[in-house]
Amino acid sequence: MARAFLFVLDSFGIGGAADAERFGDVGSDTFGHIAAACAEGRGNREGLRSGPLDLPNMTALGLGRAARLATGFEFEANAKLRAGAFHGAAQEISSGKDTPSGHWEIAAVPVTFAWGYFPQTVPAFPASLTEAITREGNVPGILGDCHASGIEIIERFGEEHIRTGKPICYTSVDSVLQIAAHEEHFGLERLYELCKTVRRLVDPLNIARVIARPFVGESKETFERTPNRKDYATPPPEATLLDRLTERGSKVIAVGKIGDIFAHRGISEIRKGVGNMAMFDAALGAMDDAGDGDLVFANFVDFDTEFGHRRDVPGYAAALEAFDRRLPEAFARLKPGDLLILTADHGNDPTWRGTDHTRERIPVIGVVQGHRGGDIGLRPTFADIGETVAEHLGLPRGRHGASFLETIATHA
Repeated sequence: MARAFLFVLDSFGIGGAADAERFGDVGSDTFGHIAAACAEGRGNREGLRSGPLDLPNMTALGLGRAARLATGFEFEANAKLRAGAFHGAAQEISSGKDTPSGHWEIAAVPVTFAWGYFPQTVPAFPASLTEAITREGNVPGILGDCHASGIEIIERFGEEHIRTGKPICYTSVDSVLQIAAHEEHFGLERLYELCKTVRRLVDPLNIARVIARPFVGESKETFERTPNRKDYATPPPEATLLDRLTERGSKVIAVGKIGDIFAHRGISEIRKGVGNMAMFDAALGAMDDAGDGDLVFANFVDFDTEFGHRRDVPGYAAALEAFDRRLPEAFARLKPGDLLILTADHGNDPTWRGTDHTRERIPVIGVVQGHRGGDIGLRPTFADIGETVAEHLGLPRGRHGASFLETIATHA
């Protein structure tokens, strides 16, 4: 038994989902389309980045081979691999293409039930729910009540929100109810309390998450969201990898929004930062502190919130390159036998129509220090990731997924 490190590049799908048609996402490919755009000059932005996508460290883990497996897309697929590297792709079996479904399945608990969703209508919320939010949340009403992207709806309703005190409530194709409110005029703690109330109100509707979206600024031109977002998620329906580890006495260090995603169940410590690079610093600190049998589970959310949803190809490309440049710092912290996995929870193709997640396969790349590594192929469920970590950390096999540890963990 050694240690395990699970890094989720939020929304970094690699296309090719077998059931993409059911979600209207046939042809979506977050990685492939970013790489193609960069190769064609459409990923350039003055002062930010230019030229072809440059990811030498993830390429050395087999990212190009994973992409070729998922879709046939060629990205330096014959590049030399790092010692101990392994590569493959995984198909999601959960019913949604959202954050909880993806992360829970990674943690070996697929979502086999149907989440509740709000219709693509205006208003989007049932009148009874709106009335209950107003009454029990002690607010004078709500604004929005529609499907929207977070930045756009704050620009549209932010000034009215400040003037009236009505929170901005909106949704998306995910199973979510988001509430945006001004940190000072409305109050951050008041927003959190309102979200807790709404969490209870939407439980009968089987809504996965209620998300607090605080912002600051005094006008449409100056509004900006703050890092004080908080997710109120429904708990997983059964014990996840995290529960199994903490019940055994191991430590699970959650970096970023992992704690919120799992309703703070199976979590020993939470560490956060503002932005991917601060999150990477937090993850490195957690790696330093992890002991034998422990798991560090980190989410890097900027890929999704700052670039995928905003359909920002140059921004997404630059974020990937910045992340890749820091990977040697993580490699340097690996001890013999340690397992590092890089993966994703869904796609969010910045070249795709709309602003929502895309149903895609995910990369499963990484290194098992001092061992052979290799090709793990196309995995039929994200749960194989969780079961591999479970076996590596000495847990009995769970109910979902199959470990690929035997394939990669023979001595070099």
